[in-house]
Amino acid sequence: MSHLRLLVIEGNVRAARERAVASGGTVASESYAELLRGLSPKGTVVDICYPADPGANLPDSGGLEGYDGVAITGSALNVYDGGPAIDPQIELARALFRTGTPCFGSCWGLQLATVAAGGSVRKNPEGREIGIARRIEILPPGHGHGLYMGKPRLFDAIAVHLDEVETLAPGTTVLATNGWSEVQAAEIDTPGSGNFWGVQYHPEYTFAEIAAVFRRYGDILVKQGIFPDLAAQDAYVADLDALHADAANKPLTWKYALDQTVLDAGVRTREIRNWVEQAVLPARSARGRE
Repeated sequence: MSHLRLLVIEGNVRAARERAVASGGTVASESYAELLRGLSPKGTVVDICYPADPGANLPDSGGLEGYDGVAITGSALNVYDGGPAIDPQIELARALFRTGTPCFGSCWGLQLATVAAGGSVRKNPEGREIGIARRIEILPPGHGHGLYMGKPRLFDAIAVHLDEVETLAPGTTVLATNGWSEVQAAEIDTPGSGNFWGVQYHPEYTFAEIAAVFRRYGDILVKQGIFPDLAAQDAYVADLDALHADAANKPLTWKYALDQTVLDAGVRTREIRNWVEQAVLPARSARGRE
């Protein structure tokens, strides 16, 4: 029996990856790959590609068919800007759809897939949703859906995004929503080809990772009115780091009204585990790869 083969598509350009590491975070694709190895059967092989980089070697459709599943990370890019860092990613997503290989996307991944499948993305008129996305509700189409097996119907999630899905692509089913963004999760079925599951939040993020995101923004969030000053922002970041060190820190979990949907890593990452178990492995079996 051959090992499961997964591909992670990095959404960021090299400079953004370097900024992530400099702020104490990780390269999105590397941490995603590590998580997938932990949530997948033993021996799973996870490759990474960098379509936002000039001259990147990208898998063609034949290469994509060799993977059992493909995950797309978040990104600091805005898909509506287009250009050399974005257009190849859109084309890669379209090539992926044509192969029928199961795909999952977080944040940018959902936005990229939406545009690739014929929908549109905009800057959220509500502004940036950052830190903890509150009261995400699984809608009736998501009840019993593979994405949300074992997930509470109302939950919070770690999130950071300025953009959101504006117009649904053909074949899209919205699976979850909240008061900030109408589309917090969706399935996209492209006719005769691939199936995509995506979320607007970041189930792959830890508290340490979102703390690094806040550090990376510097005083931008103060200028946007999210914090009154840098001291308040720094205090919040310190609390996030403390929660990463100890998710059972009662004063902080009470202070920020955090529950097990974000504190328990098994619950927080449930969507990605479900994608592997409910989408990737059944598709692999249907392809006769067991």
